[in-house]
Amino acid sequence: MKSIAELQEVFNRYLKKQSFKNQPEELYNPFQYILSLGGKRMRPTMVLLGCEMFSHDAEQALPQAMAIELFHNFSLIHDDIMDKAPLRRGKPTVHEKFNNNTAILSGDVMLVYAYEYLLENSKEKAEQLIRLFNKTAIEVCEGQQFDMNFENDNRVSVNDYLKMIELKTAVLLGCALKMGAIMGGANEDDTNRIYEVGRKLGIAFQLQDDVLDSFGDEKKFGKQPGGDIIQNKKTMLLIETLERATEEQLKVLKFWLDKKEFEPKEKVKAIMDIYYELNIRDIAENEILRYYEEAMLTLDEIDIPEIGKTEIRNFAKSLLVRES
Repeated sequence: MKSIAELQEVFNRYLKKQSFKNQPEELYNPFQYILSLGGKRMRPTMVLLGCEMFSHDAEQALPQAMAIELFHNFSLIHDDIMDKAPLRRGKPTVHEKFNNNTAILSGDVMLVYAYEYLLENSKEKAEQLIRLFNKTAIEVCEGQQFDMNFENDNRVSVNDYLKMIELKTAVLLGCALKMGAIMGGANEDDTNRIYEVGRKLGIAFQLQDDVLDSFGDEKKFGKQPGGDIIQNKKTMLLIETLERATEEQLKVLKFWLDKKEFEPKEKVKAIMDIYYELNIRDIAENEILRYYEEAMLTLDEIDIPEIGKTEIRNFAKSLLVRES
């Protein structure tokens, strides 16, 4: 059974060997650029892990892992345009380095290439893979729209937020594991179970991101905490705070949420003080733990030797202790 680190290396070697058309270069340069920015390659690695769990031959799912990586980067290009984000992984976003129209078109061709990879070596599994991929792609778009809707909606509940991150983030992790399991020959019940493991861990992962954004150590997290607070992002932390705040705390929150010009550190401190007063971190971390435990219970139901579950258990535990 290969470790997650070994699977990451397997995918990175495969990625380096891939070649795409280079003409017109205005179309393909942005494509190559975003792939060169690196990252943890978590999603394609989960495809390989899902395959390894059931077949001990992760490499047969490398094209499908590539399909998931291309889809993920396609969605990042378009999300960055919608968010007007200047940086991605510390480098200029595609639309900033090139331009909006080129970024959109380059993202589109990445999606088409994703389908090419999805069909490679899949034979009789092709229809199952395409249906899973299409369902996930639709859900990711729905999640992004919900996220944009929340910007101007003051009635967002915790359940609304959890549904949004499930669609925008978690279903792709579930899809990755299930896709690998399909390629590895798992039966239908186990492919559905491994999907649920990924979906639940994906929600826990995003909630942990929210916690780190506000409470993370700047040196370990790699950026100054409080970005979500500065942008008034409706994370679970803010939603829980608005629901639990006293009348006086609500006045302070409304002041900072409505204020257009402010000193970022001052705003972060004021809202973080309320987070601490209401024990918001504990509330969020209890929710993370709940999703983790549910994922592990589902993993227990999968009918493979325990040694085959070791790496995904290690990955799940790492979500609870990560600092970046």
